[in-house]
Formats: sequence, C-alpha cells, structure tokens
Amino acid sequence: MDTGETGSAKQAPALNWQDASTLRWVERPDDVDAAFNRGEPLVGVAVIALALNHDSADAILPQVARAMVAADPEIRRQGVVALAHVARLHRSVDQGCVDLLKGFPRGNEADDDLWSFVDHRMLPWWLWRYHAGQRLLWLVRDRWRG
Repeated sequence: MDTGETGSAKQAPALNWQDASTLRWVERPDDVDAAFNRGEPLVGVAVIALALNHDSADAILPQVARAMVAADPEIRRQGVVALAHVARLHRSVDQGCVDLLKGFPRGNEADDDLWSFVDHRMLPWWLWRYHAGQRLLWLVRDRWRG
C-alpha cells in the first residue's frame, strides 16, 4: 500500500504560517519564496528553518539574502541568523550575502560564524579588520592583564 511517503522518511507536518512552531520543518526554498510573496510575518522564522534543514547552501542563500533586505527589521535580523547557520553548517557563503552583511552592525551572529567556519580566504577585508581588532583587544585586555 502506498502511503505517499518515500522510503522510511517521515513526512513533515503541514506548514501553518500562523504558528512559528510548525515552521521549523521548512525545507523547500519555494515554500519560503511563496511566503515572501504573500508577506507572511513569520517568513524570517522559515528562512532560519530552511538554513537548518536544507542540504544545499546555494539553494538557501537567495532566501537568506531576501530576508536580509526585508522591510521588517526582525526579518532582517532573522536573515543574519540564517546566514550564520549556513556558514556553520555548510561552511559557505556567497558574495551577495557578504555584501549585504557589510551593512549590518559588526559583532552579529553571522560575522562570528563566517569567521569561525568559512575559509578566511573567502572573506572580505572588513571582516578581517573587525576580527583582527577583536583579537588584539582580547590579547591586550584579557590575556595580558595581570
């Protein structure tokens, strides 16, 4: 008997765009694009879930970028959090998201995760400068303070 499932994989519950807890199952970029097009207020939560659930950074990063330029400041913040997850889980970033990240205050989640998990040769000079300054401050303030 065919249950509509492939293999032994469980089917995720239906997405309820009024309940953030069901959005943790988002794994399809087109679901997120449709939510952006409808103006769903919880689309930023879905972008974070997509970053956690999808196995291709290239497929996720366009939705992350879209969140990072949203009119709503909370969705923009969630876009930065999603970018941090992509960096951590996929060790990857694209130039478009890096360019957008430059416009955010330094010290955010994505700054730190890009620095920690993405090959430094792929990172821009302004992120190097920020982290070199942070490292120097740590050495002076915390390491050599007696």
